Amino acid sequence: MTNASDALAEQCAQHRERCTYTSTTLFIWVRTLRLLRIGFVVLPILCGAFAGWDILKAEPSFRGLTAFLALLAGLVPAIYAALKLDDHLPTAARLAGEYKNLEIVFGDLEKVGKHKTFEAFEKDYLVARDRLEAANGEAYTAPEWCFRAAQKKIKGGHYTFGED
Repeated sequence: MTNASDALAEQCAQHRERCTYTSTTLFIWVRTLRLLRIGFVVLPILCGAFAGWDILKAEPSFRGLTAFLALLAGLVPAIYAALKLDDHLPTAARLAGEYKNLEIVFGDLEKVGKHKTFEAFEKDYLVARDRLEAANGEAYTAPEWCFRAAQKKIKGGHYTFGED
């Protein structure tokens, strides 16, 4: 094993760790986007149903509530469309998968690559790094709270494996 192979294996370990944090952050964001989509679809349906409910409409003391529910039924879809959250979902899901795959690739290179010739190890590393650069090139970021949740999850041991 050469010093160059050791250095490259260390670089792979650093890339693996970054990919772990990035993929976990993005998976948390993807789950959030999916839940928001469900909420933004279901909420106006429920608001519209309650606003049109004869029991509520017939009672004068509920007129304000039914008007508010009708307003929400019309406003919520407009807010969802303005936020364009559906535009984020495919990109976030694709990049989450790519970073997870890169985590695996860099982990394999970290453990196995240093047992190859340096030239073969470096070739495999450069292919993986090109993929990483392509993923990073999209400059897609999830909200900061997703990263904090990912840190908590990773530090909590969700991605460590014990003995079988």
